[in-house]
Amino acid sequence: MIQKTIYLIRHGETDYNRRGVVQGSGVDSDLNDMGQAQAQAFFQAYQHVPFSKIYISGLKRTHQTAQPFIDLGIPYEKLTGLNEICWGVMEGKIPGNLDNEYYRDLIEAWSSGDTAKTTDQGESPDEVAARQKIALDVILSHPEEETILVAMHGRAMRILLCWLTNRPLSDMDQFEHSNLCLYKIGYQYESSRFTVEQANDTAHLLSLALM
Repeated sequence: MIQKTIYLIRHGETDYNRRGVVQGSGVDSDLNDMGQAQAQAFFQAYQHVPFSKIYISGLKRTHQTAQPFIDLGIPYEKLTGLNEICWGVMEGKIPGNLDNEYYRDLIEAWSSGDTAKTTDQGESPDEVAARQKIALDVILSHPEEETILVAMHGRAMRILLCWLTNRPLSDMDQFEHSNLCLYKIGYQYESSRFTVEQANDTAHLLSLALM
């Protein structure tokens, strides 16, 4: 039976994350010192895994997160379908009171099932899912890549995990995430079924709590 194991991680911390600034796909930020330490901690914990391929988004914070594995010579590929949702006019801002109200209304609309609702000058969850499906088709077209590492983004991960597990996108906020968390996912080619084996796992970051 042909199967694939996917190690799905969110990128490490950026200064925008730390300051509460909205990033999205329009802000191409670097990892900060903590983000680099998180990437190194994940590498130390999982460098033994025989990854056949690494898939990253088109944003450098995912590239930098996966860099220790890339440095081993593991082939990698950028898929912009894995990019974070475009938050439109919110990107680069620290949400103030009005922005918080806008953001809250948006999340409530999505949670109530209106996942076709777009951010102002940005994307909707439905649109993100559509481009993710194209990216995943590329990933699944290589069954010989039995174990892969995929580095992407928080909101995009929530959207991806919903449709991989056949849940409505309105459930996306039920999938918790944090910087450099791991979701380990199994895929059976015969049944076309995904199974979440580990969720929001950050055990590899415990050493950083002592820093």
